[in-house]
Amino acid sequence: MTAILPPEAFDAHVPVLIVGGGACGLVAALAAADAGAEVVVLERDPSPSGSTAMSSGFIPAPGTLTQAAAGVEDSPDSFAADIRAKAKGQNDPAVTGLATRQIGPALDWLAARHGLEWVLLDDFLYPGHSVHRMHAVPEKSGAALMARLLAAVEARGVPVMTGAQVTALHADSRVRGVRVTRPDGAEERIGCSALVLACNGYGGNPALVAEHIPAMASAQYYGHAGNTGDALLWGRALGAAERHLSGCQGHGSLAHPHGILITWAVIMEGGFQVNAEGRRFWNETQGYSEASLEVLRQPGGTAWVVFDARIRAHAQGFPDFREAEKAGAVLTGETLADLANRIRVPADALQASHDQLARDPFGRTPPKPLAPPFHAVKVTGALFHTQGGLAIDAHARVLRKDGSAIPGLFAGGGAACGVSGPELSGYLSGNGLLTAVALGAVAGRSAARYQPS
Repeated sequence: MTAILPPEAFDAHVPVLIVGGGACGLVAALAAADAGAEVVVLERDPSPSGSTAMSSGFIPAPGTLTQAAAGVEDSPDSFAADIRAKAKGQNDPAVTGLATRQIGPALDWLAARHGLEWVLLDDFLYPGHSVHRMHAVPEKSGAALMARLLAAVEARGVPVMTGAQVTALHADSRVRGVRVTRPDGAEERIGCSALVLACNGYGGNPALVAEHIPAMASAQYYGHAGNTGDALLWGRALGAAERHLSGCQGHGSLAHPHGILITWAVIMEGGFQVNAEGRRFWNETQGYSEASLEVLRQPGGTAWVVFDARIRAHAQGFPDFREAEKAGAVLTGETLADLANRIRVPADALQASHDQLARDPFGRTPPKPLAPPFHAVKVTGALFHTQGGLAIDAHARVLRKDGSAIPGLFAGGGAACGVSGPELSGYLSGNGLLTAVALGAVAGRSAARYQPS
């Protein structure tokens, strides 16, 4: 339950409090600490993880030292143009400009100041990106990214209070503090000068999803269960403006019933999707977010991703894919007919779908031809996280409906309006971690500088 309560006596006071210990919250904590502020992170779970740990952990950024070392030329303007094209111009231009300008310096700062190591994924392009700009830690997983961020926060000496669920804000003319509820029911009241909401969106709140994204109401939710919209509900109670609440990231390649993400590199390298009838049903290269709805529209809400040994070898470079293999999600046939028998689809339909790639009626550019043996994974469409949220300004201050800032309140990541616009198809690969890291850095620095009047 979320609530806004009047100020009262606090058990302790911290200049900067951060609600949420995912990527956004940990980056905000490092930024605030580096700006000279005393900061504490409040995390509801026994250990920080959030949606970041469930993600691939890939962060798009232009103009980084990592890009330069790889000989890739890129700029914030070019990145913003790619975001705008994917969202068909419906994205928030101010937030997009802020995020694309801040993300490159943020990754370079995390590397130079806090020891995070970045590698550039330059062997294929994610849908909608004009150049290679996807960065990852060497392990190429969200869990590894979280582990490295948490190690940096610990090395910086920033306290992370776990098992500390914020159940209410204390506010009058400005935000004054929070009520924290422990697993045993004990409560603490912690005052603050500035509060950063880094507790993601509302994907784990079925009622809010049904209200704002009805097309995804029946989809499997593959995000952190704690993303129940607390930031959005607190903002509403404080009169905050909201934007693009219908925006979200879906994914059309979640292994079913295993619940393991199958990297979209399988598609971009030449794999294709068929339904239970063995038939292709769309141009798969349009993007994995819109794929969620396309797959859910098929019989049973599932599809098969079909690929060959070359693509399988490429996908084995991703930890999630190796996990799917161990779980038995990857089926094999020496020929397409053998594979059709394994996945129980008509062999002639599967063959026709394969042959169709050479001259695709859906408009896909012909990929490199596939060769036996063939493989397939059964997948479903899922909701990963929401992209709309509280309106913010260039300092990550939460704004009221009249455009004024709510004193002492900042937001980033899924708590804030993102850059994907109001449509599911507007999600460009990496937009979630883009705003988590970029806006987290902005929010942390701004909160550290904030002086209550």
